[in-house]
Amino acid sequence: MTKRNEMMDRPVIDNDVREYLRTAQKQLSGELGNIEKWANERRVPVIPHETVTFFNWLLPLLQPKEILEIGTAIGFSAGLMVKASSPACHVTTIERNPDMIEKARINFKKMNIENNVTLLEGQASDWLEKLEEESVDFIFMDSAKAKYYDFFPHCYRLLKQGGVLAIDDVLQGGTILDEDEDVPRRRRKIHKKLNAFLDIVMDHPAFESSVVPLGDGLLLITKRESFDFSFMLPEKSG
Repeated sequence: MTKRNEMMDRPVIDNDVREYLRTAQKQLSGELGNIEKWANERRVPVIPHETVTFFNWLLPLLQPKEILEIGTAIGFSAGLMVKASSPACHVTTIERNPDMIEKARINFKKMNIENNVTLLEGQASDWLEKLEEESVDFIFMDSAKAKYYDFFPHCYRLLKQGGVLAIDDVLQGGTILDEDEDVPRRRRKIHKKLNAFLDIVMDHPAFESSVVPLGDGLLLITKRESFDFSFMLPEKSG
């Protein structure tokens, strides 16, 4: 059973404008369109259509050959990135949820992109440590929001100079601006970790960053120079 994402109903822009962006812009066709429709009808969290059309505009410009995704879910965004990039594009995507892994593999087969995708099963933190430094052109991080802080040092290390890191859902329906005491206890950890993350990345000299109000906020980072962010990594026990 898919866990309901309450932020799906808390747009960061005017609701009428959001609905216009989702319905007036070019719709997907083929199997990718079928998967998007299936997910939306069942309230399965996938990237919203305004982010879909943005990626369909952005990725042909970047022409990434190697893409890393953290958070496969049902495989929709991986399929989108393959279709929007060059024919030689390869996506490595990481997922720990067995139910999502099963659905993603089925969808990769439906989209006929099995040769373009490598699905790594397990914890992202374990896999990120093993991947080769500066080997990726584009990274899409759409996983547990409280983990963005911990995953960022690995992502930045893996990103090639000039590469782009896109991080989804950074505004938490606008609640990112709330005071700690006004945040429900169940979301307080996410709130603290996301704010700590944004405090570092919004104005760092090693890269250019911009938050685009698509979906629940899409943070874009272009790597300009190398920098050691290992101070952000969680301490290992034992």
